[in-house]
Amino acid sequence: MGRFEELLLNTDLFSGKFVNMQKVKISVLALSLITMLVANKASAQVHQASYSEASESPVTWMTFEEAVERSKTEKRKIFIDVYTDWCGWCKVMDKNTFSEPMIAKILNEEFYPVKFDAEQKEDIVFNGTTFKFVPSGNKGYHQLAAALLNNQLAYPTVVFLDEEFRMIQPLQGYQKAPEFHKIIKFIGGDHYKDTKWDDWQNIYKSPYTGSE
Repeated sequence: MGRFEELLLNTDLFSGKFVNMQKVKISVLALSLITMLVANKASAQVHQASYSEASESPVTWMTFEEAVERSKTEKRKIFIDVYTDWCGWCKVMDKNTFSEPMIAKILNEEFYPVKFDAEQKEDIVFNGTTFKFVPSGNKGYHQLAAALLNNQLAYPTVVFLDEEFRMIQPLQGYQKAPEFHKIIKFIGGDHYKDTKWDDWQNIYKSPYTGSE
């Protein structure tokens, strides 16, 4: 199985700590997601139905395959919501965070927002490698989910990839809209490239002031 070229960032969002991205060591795991082959359009349609609850969301969710196709004509960062059907906090984040208009606007304009079921059965083929569903226990997991989450299969986890499908940041756990807005502005606006997180917290102006 192929692996990502990752820039890993340790985070502790619940205590308000964020490690400076400029000091994080790069761990090369030798996977580029620059290109992807779609094995079967019908299988993508089946997968789309698995997140039907998100169809009424203000976020224009797409499949991973669709995001790769779109990136061939217009480069954007990729935002991936890795979820499962049984994850209660995933549903809460859909309802309370992704549905918030300011959050949805940034995800739609700065990223290709992807919904990815970590337990989907359909294969994903890219760069000559096939990622498959792996039965395990009562359910199982998808190999692409394991790669995106660095084998730490906890949900919800969101993943940020850059325009060339290289890892920027995985974030584990439920995020409320005000804190999540700060994070997606930091990454979506490329501030993470030249600004320390501590400095960003001083620069950032929250639109939620007085309503958190």
